Amino acid sequence: MAIDLKDRITDIGPPHYEQFLPPVIKENYGKWKYHEILKPGVLMHVSETGDKVYTIRAGGSRLMSIKKIRMICDLADKYCGGHLRFTSRHNIEFMTTDESKIDEIIEALAELGHPVGGMGKSITSIVHTQGWIHCHSAATDASGIVKAVMDAIFEHYANMDLPAKCRIALACCLNMCGAVHCSDIAILGVHRRPPIIDHKNLRKVCEIPNVSASCPTAAIRPATVEGVASVEIIEEMCMFCANCYTVCPALPLNNALNDGVSLWVGGKVSNARQEPMFSKLAVPYIENEPPRWPTVVNSIVNIIDVWRKDARNYERIGEWINRIGWPNFFKKTGIPFQKEHIDDFKHAGLTYKRSAHLTY
Repeated sequence: MAIDLKDRITDIGPPHYEQFLPPVIKENYGKWKYHEILKPGVLMHVSETGDKVYTIRAGGSRLMSIKKIRMICDLADKYCGGHLRFTSRHNIEFMTTDESKIDEIIEALAELGHPVGGMGKSITSIVHTQGWIHCHSAATDASGIVKAVMDAIFEHYANMDLPAKCRIALACCLNMCGAVHCSDIAILGVHRRPPIIDHKNLRKVCEIPNVSASCPTAAIRPATVEGVASVEIIEEMCMFCANCYTVCPALPLNNALNDGVSLWVGGKVSNARQEPMFSKLAVPYIENEPPRWPTVVNSIVNIIDVWRKDARNYERIGEWINRIGWPNFFKKTGIPFQKEHIDDFKHAGLTYKRSAHLTY
């Protein structure tokens, strides 16, 4: 027996997405024929029924006040029948069937300080993790770097002036809550020293068996220090994941002198032209330089500028690098080649199936 969504009353799991769809989306679900970008940040979808829906994409941010969210909702109430959506990259999309409202929505967003863009051959908003504001294992900030980088490359958000789309992601440590493993440019926070052990307080706040079991590389082992039960860390086995600190606050990993940022390039999820690709190391280490992170910003601007001038039409950064070769990438960008760039672990890259095109 079919159950109407309206009759579904449960506190288990999220409500069904269908009840939040704009009427035009719900009526034409699965019937869309094609879409096209009318201008930066404005997308038109056309259904086989003849219906059209216009999407206006505005740049947002991961952290917003309740006041700002209410302002955004007021715009949706005024122009879009109360419907809007947030993308996975923190953009805000307003959908309307009335083409005459497009410019009004863009002007209203400009008054709120939200630019329109991020479609087609452009850079969209940077997806990022929590950073120092909220994460206990962060090696760098998230919102601060994202703000500084986007300020420098904003022209490529509002204009479709790049060879292809460019997706930038940030993860504040190697646990990679962000999409850094498969982005055109990835900013990854790195720890370079193992946790500092607070032997005096460890037994008071932690359970030693749990601490040992929390380490994925078995680098933490029970030990007696100055006659007190504690743990020891085998430094060469530590991968700086902060999993131990998650279960034991007596093992802080953050280190102001040695934490920093690495840059990765060449990843993508798309199957177009080439299979999906993982990001690869470009810059091994840049020290944290708050509040504007000038070295990180300048390095990313440099990579984008070189790619923009040298790439072919629709050629993503990873595809461009594969065509010219990694030696030429380092030569053209001026990034020095270091021992950290030598990838001596080949098995995963050779054995993982990264394409949706399955063959037998």
